[in-house]
Amino acid sequence: MGRGPRLANGSRRDRTGRWPVIPTAVAEMRGTPALDDRRQAPVFSRTERGYCVVPRSSPLVIPRWFRDLSLRRKLIVMVLPLALVPPVLVGAVVGTVASQEAFSGVTRASRDDLDHLASFTLDLLQAHHEQFQVYQEDKRRTIREDLASLVNFAVGVVEAQHRAYREGRITRDEARRLAAEAIRKSSVGRSGYAYAMTSSGLLVAHLAREGEVILDERDPDGRPFIRQMCEEAVAAPPGAVLHTVYPWQNPLFGDTAPRTKSVAFRYFAPWDWIVAAGSYLDETYEDVAFERRSFEALKAKVEAKRVGQTGYIYAIDATGTAVVHPFREGENLADETDDAGRPFIREMLANKSGWIRYPWQNATDAAGRMKLVRYVHFEPWDWVVAVGSYENEFFAQAASIRSRVTRTTVLLTTATGLAAMLLLVFASRAFTNPIERMTGVIRRVRGGALNERMEVARSDELGELGAAYDHMIEIVREHRAMEQELAQQGKMASLGVLSSTVAHEINNPLGIMLGYAAFLEKKLSPDDPNHAYVVSIRRECQRSKKIVQDLLGYARVSRPVFAPVDVNDLLARIAEFARNHVEMAAVEMVTRFDPQVPCVEADGDQLRQIALNLMLNAGAAMERGGTLTIETHAEPGGRVRMVFQDTGAGMSEEVREKMFDAFFTTRARGSGLGLAITRQIVERHRGTIEVETEVGRGTRITVTLPVVHEEF
Repeated sequence: MGRGPRLANGSRRDRTGRWPVIPTAVAEMRGTPALDDRRQAPVFSRTERGYCVVPRSSPLVIPRWFRDLSLRRKLIVMVLPLALVPPVLVGAVVGTVASQEAFSGVTRASRDDLDHLASFTLDLLQAHHEQFQVYQEDKRRTIREDLASLVNFAVGVVEAQHRAYREGRITRDEARRLAAEAIRKSSVGRSGYAYAMTSSGLLVAHLAREGEVILDERDPDGRPFIRQMCEEAVAAPPGAVLHTVYPWQNPLFGDTAPRTKSVAFRYFAPWDWIVAAGSYLDETYEDVAFERRSFEALKAKVEAKRVGQTGYIYAIDATGTAVVHPFREGENLADETDDAGRPFIREMLANKSGWIRYPWQNATDAAGRMKLVRYVHFEPWDWVVAVGSYENEFFAQAASIRSRVTRTTVLLTTATGLAAMLLLVFASRAFTNPIERMTGVIRRVRGGALNERMEVARSDELGELGAAYDHMIEIVREHRAMEQELAQQGKMASLGVLSSTVAHEINNPLGIMLGYAAFLEKKLSPDDPNHAYVVSIRRECQRSKKIVQDLLGYARVSRPVFAPVDVNDLLARIAEFARNHVEMAAVEMVTRFDPQVPCVEADGDQLRQIALNLMLNAGAAMERGGTLTIETHAEPGGRVRMVFQDTGAGMSEEVREKMFDAFFTTRARGSGLGLAITRQIVERHRGTIEVETEVGRGTRITVTLPVVHEEF
């Protein structure tokens, strides 16, 4: 059965639609609810019976389901349509316009792609052409320099032999023989060599034709290159190296056709010698295999390019032969016709550059398709480079673009909507999470957890509200603490009265029993069997009397009388006294006092009680002996630290938590009040006591006291 909306204090309308009457006490305890929407906030009218809720009238009717939603869901319901509708509308418009523009733009883009690919191919060919021109020119220059160096070296040998002759060390004939022998041993490349001849063409140093006159020797083109070399050498400036290039076929090296030879030569006037060094160019810079590999790599790069799905790039020379083609390379395509019988290849060869459109059917096609080709002319090699693609692939690309645009639009719209939802959820959480945390804290505080805090790290109204609430709870907690302290003081007063009565009622009988026990102990001989019983009675009576005294001391710890106390001197005297105690017989005591420790404003007698209790407890924990270290330290902030560290048995975590409880003890004959009194004295001095312990490793107790007491 449906019920009406609930108010902040838990009230609902009854079945007649009326708001209930809330009793005055309940209303004042719960607080009168106030809704954020003031137009819907109910008015509370106080009657004799209590508060009667009267809703405000409003022209705006809010659905009940919306009123019952949480604040976070209300934010989502209101803002989500505003975040989703605009991206959906914008995505639909953008997708429609993009799809329409795809078909009109794809044709332009495809033609541009064909033109760019044609330019790209021309650039590759031009780069290859220029690269080998530069490469060959570099090799020509390098071989000319190498040949010139070899000629200069050979002339240097000749000059050295000539100097030896002029100095009279060898004869002229011997000098010429040694120089000719050195020249014959010089070689260049695989079949190049050095030689020397006179200006009349007589070979004075040669591998195979030494002694012959070759002045009228001619190359295959009929040019008298030897005569020209002799004339140029004689006319050249002294020391100048000249160069010439001519075709030559040498049967000695198995040449079947003339090869281009480069020769460097220099004239040595004292002997009328022309020293020359020559090498075949195909053995130097004309690396045919390298050029062939580079050209094959270029063709592979061009043939690997694809235009669309099945389009490709090809090149034909002036005769119509396919010099670059993915699958018809080497064939003559000059007489090739399209499906309509038009000789499109001859048209491309005639025009050199332009656009052509023709029907073409590949072997794998069921029917012919229109093909669009962009062709350009590569002048250095007189090639026609063509880049073609089928038109239906253009439209397929447009359809693919439209599909991608549609998918992208849907995905972007969805992603935008999801992002808007996430941001909205994040925003709603940012607004409502602090409120939920504050509500949770209020519930826990209402359950009694007064240590809970709002901890709203904000500077807005919620942060101000949380700080105000924390301040209120702090005041309540202080009041509770004051109440507990007053109650404790009342208990301690009752305990003091009880202790006084108990001490009065018990001490008198204990005194009588102790007196008779002492009298009997003196009368009985130690050998008497009853002597041990009397001693036991006296000891237990003394123990009972000490327990009563400790109880009386715990209940009536006097207010400390503060005066300057030298902590180092006080601890030294107590340590000296404790050394003579029976429980400290097997304990070695070590003192380490900081001379910088100032005097402390405290009750000296109560400090002695603290130190003595802690020393004797440490001695009891070291029944088999050990070391008790007592230290003092001056702490920053005007405090003094006293440390009592033993090497005894240590304590478990359970014992450590209960060690300061009254009447809790682990000793067979302890009262359990020593440490309780110690902590009580420390707290009255506004100090702290800390315990560090580990089973089997000993215990470290640190007492920290302020140097200046507030009440002094």
